[in-house]
Amino acid sequence: MRLAVLGGGGFRVPLVYGALLRDTAKPRVEEVVLYDVSPQRLEVVAHVLRGLAAGYDDPPRVRTTTDLDTALRDASFVFSAVRVGGLAGRTADERVALELGLIGQETTGPGGVAFGLRTVPVAVRVAERIAALAPRAWVINFTNPAGMITEAMRRVLGERVIGICDSPIGLVRRAAAALGLDPARVSPGYAGLNHLGWLYGLEHEGRDVLPRLLADDAALAQVEEARLLGPDWVRGLGAVPNEYLYYYYFTREAVAAGSGRTRGESLLEQQDRFYAGVRERPGDALAQWTRARRERDTSYMAEAREVTGAGDRSAADLEAGGYEGIALALMAAIARGEPTTMILNVRNGTALPGLPADAVVEVPCAVDASGARPLATRALPGAFLGLAQQVKAVEQTVIEAALTGSEHLAVTAFALHPLVDSVSTARRLLDGYRARIPELAAVFPG
Repeated sequence: MRLAVLGGGGFRVPLVYGALLRDTAKPRVEEVVLYDVSPQRLEVVAHVLRGLAAGYDDPPRVRTTTDLDTALRDASFVFSAVRVGGLAGRTADERVALELGLIGQETTGPGGVAFGLRTVPVAVRVAERIAALAPRAWVINFTNPAGMITEAMRRVLGERVIGICDSPIGLVRRAAAALGLDPARVSPGYAGLNHLGWLYGLEHEGRDVLPRLLADDAALAQVEEARLLGPDWVRGLGAVPNEYLYYYYFTREAVAAGSGRTRGESLLEQQDRFYAGVRERPGDALAQWTRARRERDTSYMAEAREVTGAGDRSAADLEAGGYEGIALALMAAIARGEPTTMILNVRNGTALPGLPADAVVEVPCAVDASGARPLATRALPGAFLGLAQQVKAVEQTVIEAALTGSEHLAVTAFALHPLVDSVSTARRLLDGYRARIPELAAVFPG
């Protein structure tokens, strides 16, 4: 099988290749084609992959290209992890919002709207090329905002595009471990949107053990989301929220924490240093990437953990891995017909009451050779559902704005977001993002 990786010069691509190296079942991915607009970044990542492959008898072959059609042709799977505007665009996503006293984050709030507005047109064009050159390929989307981009690509590819995220499975893993249970032997009750979901149940041997977790202070203290949001708040909700709900429940604190260097600014500096270092010392590529990865992982949501006193990330979390394992499990389930259940971003249908049938939601799914099918979920409580409905309306407005070039709809998307406080501010957001992000200005030239 051939896997095309879009955004193949990205820092986290070695994680995917590492997972492929450990996969020995048949059929397996035998060739990886890395596509990126930057040949320099592709060269750096190729050096890291060669280091990872050393010692393996039959590692997947690696090719690199800056031509999208070359990457897509004859692909069995396409992994999409592109960042339109690069990390410079991410820093603008954060800073423009913060300068207006709003949340500065790449997927949540106005930053997520800006990211979506410039990414949706690119994602749809990519989907069209996939439909033309690899119509039987399955597309695994990790391009953020993942739910929104998956929904946009579905207009072209239908059921053959599936969105993934590592946040829900990480939450389930932490909740199970806190109760001394094997995460592989629990069934999560989880529902919502990408970066906006809640763990409302955790079944083990026919019993919901989540109430036991919520009642146990010592166990809750082992769950990062509970430390981040506070055990009393989580207990009061009756569910453990996805970590990104921090930005909704602790908005003022999150804005205040953004007064220093933002996550995007930190990553931009770190990754510039990494890519430059490998170009200077390619023989040391793997060691440099390993150090940079450790720094990146340990600093994840550091500003939020500092404000709330959540402490450092646990060693178990750092070693457990993330989206690369989800991508591999999804490919294995489809390619080898290995049935499994996973939390994925798929078309809702009737799975999550209260949201449109064509909306992409994040829910447990049954996966096999025919693809992913959402499982029916419990109706979300009103406070959860209302927030999910409002954010989904924003996502769908972003898609329409981006595909039509409508400035009015772009302003509407900002204004409708629950983390934006006025229509006037929404207009200032669009102007600010247009001034700093050329890729967004190209969609809405003004």
